[in-house]
Amino acid sequence: MSYNQNPEQKARNGIDRKLNASGWTVQEKSKIDWSVSRGIAVKEYLTDVGPADYVLFVNKKPVGIIEAKKDEEGHRLNIVEEQSSRYATSKLKYLKNDPLPFVYESTGELTRFTDFRDPKPRSKPVFSFYKPETFEEYLKKKPLRERLLDLHELKTDGLRDCQITAISNLEKSFKDNRPRALIQMATGSGKTYTAITFIYRLLKFADAKKVLFLVDTKNLGEQAEQEFKAYTPNDDNRKFTELYNVQRLRSSYITSDSQVCISTIQRLYSILKGEDLDEKVEEENPAERGWQPKEPLPVVYNEKVPIEEFDFVVIDECHRSIYNLWQQVLDYFDAFLIGLTATPDKRTFGFFNENVVSEYSHEDAVADGVNVGYDVYTIETEISKNGAKINAQEFVDKREKLTRKKRWEQLDEDFTYTANKLDRDVVNPSQIRHVIRAFKEKLPEIFPGREEVPKTLIFAKNDSHADDIINIVREEFGEGNAFCKKITYKAEEDPKSILSELRNGPRLRIAVTVDMIATGTDVKPLECLLFIRDVKSKNYFEQMIGRGTRTLGYDDLRKVTPSAVSAKTHFVIVDAVEVTNSLKTDSRPLERKKSTSLKDLLAAVTFGAQDEDLYISLANRLARLDRQINEAERATFAEKANGKTINQTVKDLLNAYNHDIIELKASEVKRSQPEILEADARKKAQENLIDVARSTFSGKLNEYIENVRRVHEQIIDTLNTDTVLRAEWDKDAVIRADELVNDFKAYLEANKDELTALGIFYNQPYRRREVTYAMLKEVMEKLRLEKPHFAPLRVWQAYEQLEKVNGNSPKKELTALVSLIRRITEIDPVLTAYDQTVNRNFQEWVFKKQAGTLKFNEDQMNWLRMIKDYVATSFHLEIDDLDYTPFDALGGRGRMYQLFGDEMNMVISELNEALAA
Repeated sequence: MSYNQNPEQKARNGIDRKLNASGWTVQEKSKIDWSVSRGIAVKEYLTDVGPADYVLFVNKKPVGIIEAKKDEEGHRLNIVEEQSSRYATSKLKYLKNDPLPFVYESTGELTRFTDFRDPKPRSKPVFSFYKPETFEEYLKKKPLRERLLDLHELKTDGLRDCQITAISNLEKSFKDNRPRALIQMATGSGKTYTAITFIYRLLKFADAKKVLFLVDTKNLGEQAEQEFKAYTPNDDNRKFTELYNVQRLRSSYITSDSQVCISTIQRLYSILKGEDLDEKVEEENPAERGWQPKEPLPVVYNEKVPIEEFDFVVIDECHRSIYNLWQQVLDYFDAFLIGLTATPDKRTFGFFNENVVSEYSHEDAVADGVNVGYDVYTIETEISKNGAKINAQEFVDKREKLTRKKRWEQLDEDFTYTANKLDRDVVNPSQIRHVIRAFKEKLPEIFPGREEVPKTLIFAKNDSHADDIINIVREEFGEGNAFCKKITYKAEEDPKSILSELRNGPRLRIAVTVDMIATGTDVKPLECLLFIRDVKSKNYFEQMIGRGTRTLGYDDLRKVTPSAVSAKTHFVIVDAVEVTNSLKTDSRPLERKKSTSLKDLLAAVTFGAQDEDLYISLANRLARLDRQINEAERATFAEKANGKTINQTVKDLLNAYNHDIIELKASEVKRSQPEILEADARKKAQENLIDVARSTFSGKLNEYIENVRRVHEQIIDTLNTDTVLRAEWDKDAVIRADELVNDFKAYLEANKDELTALGIFYNQPYRRREVTYAMLKEVMEKLRLEKPHFAPLRVWQAYEQLEKVNGNSPKKELTALVSLIRRITEIDPVLTAYDQTVNRNFQEWVFKKQAGTLKFNEDQMNWLRMIKDYVATSFHLEIDDLDYTPFDALGGRGRMYQLFGDEMNMVISELNEALAA
């Protein structure tokens, strides 16, 4: 029995098992049979410095050694490397061998490996041993770490500066043999494109065997696959998928001829465990669970997916998929790990050994024009701030969240609810209605000049809340089903088709979601995020607002929002729950106490969490449920629990951590296995009790418990009507607007001597009549190139938050620019739409001209108005302009001469000066 083994023999047995699993045959030196396997591990083979614990032979040739150590020496493995290397460089008895390149130190549990062919050999921890075929392949070419030193110089065509920095620093990290690296790049800055670029370079220039692109939802895997298919490298005119095979895992089979494998971490975990995967698990973001197992279920070696299967593992959205259960998948593979995220937290930095090769923040991305910034507009109602009270004896509706069925019930006692109970324990339609109504009424203030509702995403608390919001949105906006839809995994309509509508369709203006598109899903036309749920995680909130940061050009935005007057310059967070001000943690809390939801308690126990608080809490919840449901519902529970009643299920959960029961069961284990230690008997007894408790639960039973519980939970409060307390720009938005205006002023001031138009406005205002369209275009182009976030229409809206503005937001960037320049140089005391300035100046000029004997006839006035309208958009009229639109259609310069005779040139000169005044 294993309990009587000495430590050395226990280590050897562990090593033998791992060698066998990896395809090696372990043999005594006196019983060699080369025909058994291509890989033979010979025990106690003699060398000129003594017997080596194991010598590894591939096709009868020695390639490596294993130095075995007992378990308690695991912490010393890196200390015995010198001993291992002595054996590797020694001469084997009977052979004139060169030094052996592959060296292991192992306790059977912990193993370290060194490839002495590397430029600077360094040992590293590995999950198990390489297969013999792997060493056979390795010996045919230079080691990967040496090949990484020969990467070609990066061609930067088509790459952003932030992408160039990330790739260059990552490749330096590879050359320095840093096993883990973190790329932090703001949402929208092209993380996936960056990843595909360096993957392409690793395959082409470093001859990487295979790269794993790891995601944590099926949706992200599909997006990544499409980006690989669309990618064309800048040194080849063929698509990536024409050059290399890309496989997105849909089953447990990993093809041998694929160079890139895309998989969810859930699927890979199930493959390594040898378990079937429920595909619904791939649709759930694992970071959104309110629990993680205290002791992760162990991954075991899988000969179909050896540890050396991938040279590189790229972890998308790594801030949420590298911990607890899922970290085992990453620890399993012997590969370079590269994390991609917009929102790392302290744990993320720690996991990647603080090797941050790229730090590109949202602020940097906004400054570079890669992302757009945001403003906050606050809507606050009485009930969303303070809650409400329903008096005893009032009749209220109670509604099942799942079926939406209602029934009347009279309250036995007063029911007071706080804001955080809204839409969970109680629904107040008036509160939702007042938020939506205020949003609709304030849209002209939030998005001036728009004829349609900007593409908007509403974040709801749960699926039931989303349904309530949708019904009220459709009613308040007076629109039909196509105007507002739900986009969650539970939506009856295909989420992909709704997403496509939101991106490309003109009819769907508002989508409501819980968390499906909180992360990783691009909807570039989104200009508004409405929060009717709070978020306690800083990272998760940043991921949610990342949905609005994508840039979009004018033509593309107009395809879905026809009344847009420019490219997407910013987005707006409409905050109805103080989400922008609430206290947030660095990461989503892994709650294991009583505040954990029933859904999460069920999932935790089902998936093998071992925490007393979880089991006790779940037992209490089920005991409470047993008092609420009827006999028919209890019978259904037993049917789905393989005959177990709720009472028995509760007892099993409590027994798992009942010390008396554990001791009783431990004595039974001891009687059947006398040689077992007391502590091991107790451990085994408790493991058996936990297995009994958790074996009751399944997807079907958990879903039933969730649904039957919901019948008894939600009160509909139609008695308390809500009122809007305030709907206004958030004070931080005003501060940001002031900063934007001041930065814009400083930029114009700094460039006034370089740009002709600015020089005239600042230093020679009497020459404003000389400012041409081309001069202003020069200013505009410099802004776009150097400071894209100073988009004139964006600065205009900032002014609207700071002061009264004369006129509507301009339709064109250039007319907004000239108005802003006039305001900043104090020609205009307040910001004034340029067409208003021109109209006012035109009226004054005509009045002065006609104050004497001169009177313009109707034809002359029509021509003068045409000049005025032209100057309002082109800023200056030259004689030659009369030969083009709109003048040429009415006779051009010849017709003007007929109308004004020798006064023509004087009229043009006077109008240029007067209109620019």
